[in-house]
Amino acid sequence: MPELPRSLRVEAVVLRHSDWGEADRLLTVYTREVGKLRVLAKGARRMRSRKAGHLQPFTRSTLLLSRGREIWIVTQAETVDAYLPIGADLLRTGYAAYVIELLDRFTYEEGENRLLYRLLVETLSRVAHQPDPLVAVRYYDLQLLDLLGFRPELSQCVQCGALIQPQDQFFSAAQGGVLCPGCGVQAGALPVSLPTLKYLRHLQRSTWAVVEKAGLPEGVRAEMEALLGRYLSYLLERGLNTPRFLREVRHVYQADGVDDPQG
Repeated sequence: MPELPRSLRVEAVVLRHSDWGEADRLLTVYTREVGKLRVLAKGARRMRSRKAGHLQPFTRSTLLLSRGREIWIVTQAETVDAYLPIGADLLRTGYAAYVIELLDRFTYEEGENRLLYRLLVETLSRVAHQPDPLVAVRYYDLQLLDLLGFRPELSQCVQCGALIQPQDQFFSAAQGGVLCPGCGVQAGALPVSLPTLKYLRHLQRSTWAVVEKAGLPEGVRAEMEALLGRYLSYLLERGLNTPRFLREVRHVYQADGVDDPQG
């Protein structure tokens, strides 16, 4: 990556933050212009800080950065979109946290990726405003894997190369795709039903405008979540934290009789 200037204006989404010193805040942000960065917001924990409200997790903001000795310093911040419905609903908060965690785990400070940034901000907007945010999250999973070079093979057996027939199959996280019934009886392969496989292909190949109209049937949601969870954990070599939080939130919703879009 070429040497960056002494000051930089970026549009960014706050991924996470931690306290730094007596009043500062250390942020990890994903920017449109230069990808992932760590930045320092001085005085952001003070009650009268003008920057603090623009630097909350999930917030999309324009930042003016000044190069410090070891880290970029936030000198100005202005909110572009706070995605307010996310903070007002615990389930949407969980989905947004999942989106952020997945991007954070898969990326490093490795330079600009505008397609990835666009997917991030579009997904946060969909999580905030769609009646069923889970559809947006599963679409995000498949599109993120594409952009990062981990597109799962869903059309032919990854072991023997045979075209997948219209019947139940298996999925191998280690081999990165589906296995036909003849190859699928092996350790670590997950059974995958034909309806779930069809919807995985649909999410992988289609535009959001098409996916949004189709939705996700109740019967495939849990199976799809388990399969993608297994694949993502294999790629990351560890599990994600947010799926457990989401399960707990859904359990509370069900216990209280609150409508859960995932069902």
